[in-house]
Amino acid sequence: MPTATIDGIATRYEVHGSGPPLLMYAPGGFDATLEKWTTQGVYAKIKLLDHLPKQYTCIIFDRRECGQSGGRVEHVTWAHYVANGKGLLDHLGIKRAHLMGGCMGCCPVAAFGVMHPEMVLSMILWWPVGGAKYRINTHARFVEHLAFVQNGGLEQVVAVAQSSGKSFGADPRGGPWAAPIRSDRAFAEAFAKQNVERYKLIVTGMMRGMFDRDTAPGAEPEDLLQLDIPALVIPGQDDSHATSAARHLQECLPKSEYWDVPVAEQTEANSPARIVEFLRKIPAHG
Repeated sequence: MPTATIDGIATRYEVHGSGPPLLMYAPGGFDATLEKWTTQGVYAKIKLLDHLPKQYTCIIFDRRECGQSGGRVEHVTWAHYVANGKGLLDHLGIKRAHLMGGCMGCCPVAAFGVMHPEMVLSMILWWPVGGAKYRINTHARFVEHLAFVQNGGLEQVVAVAQSSGKSFGADPRGGPWAAPIRSDRAFAEAFAKQNVERYKLIVTGMMRGMFDRDTAPGAEPEDLLQLDIPALVIPGQDDSHATSAARHLQECLPKSEYWDVPVAEQTEANSPARIVEFLRKIPAHG
């Protein structure tokens, strides 16, 4: 399995197919592994990786702090995830690419478009996270983790992360660094020894900075409104993927298309074809 070191963090990735490059930020919240494109929910149903690599070079990866990629305890922002993807493109020698995000992966895609528009041919935003319930539930996970740290200390966080095998979303006690705690013994040892008060400030800053609104997080509306990047927005409809979040991105992205198809009608028969239809209209030079 290929690995690239990006800003000192090991990043596991795979490249499938040939054609114009398509960098894919995986769904799965704080468990955004490359496998999610084939195993999770709607993505398992629509089977994008059975179709898109026939015409595009699909680059999938474990986002930092997820799966077999490494991590670093710091005040992570959407910009850090942008740097993760940009660093992978740089590693592969790719100067411009289409971007696709699923679920929480839509947030760094939107932020990438704002930070590096010259590198982005288009953006596909599948089931953007957002909505009041998403913010409330996400904050609740952070609060539960902080309470566990307060009561049990960081050694207990390490113990839970290593024993449960669950992601931050499935068991908030393990926190946002549960995956590297499990996969990297040196990381786990250093994690347990860090200053607990500093750690709590870092986690609180992440919660407040990344999940600060009742619509789609990731980039400011004023910045999105200035983008000249074609975008395809596909709505979800549940407590984590409010339809209002997708509509927000449609409203803020001047060159957006909104695929107004109910979730139940998003299938393998029509979904990959709709993405290809969108991508074919975009010249390689942008």
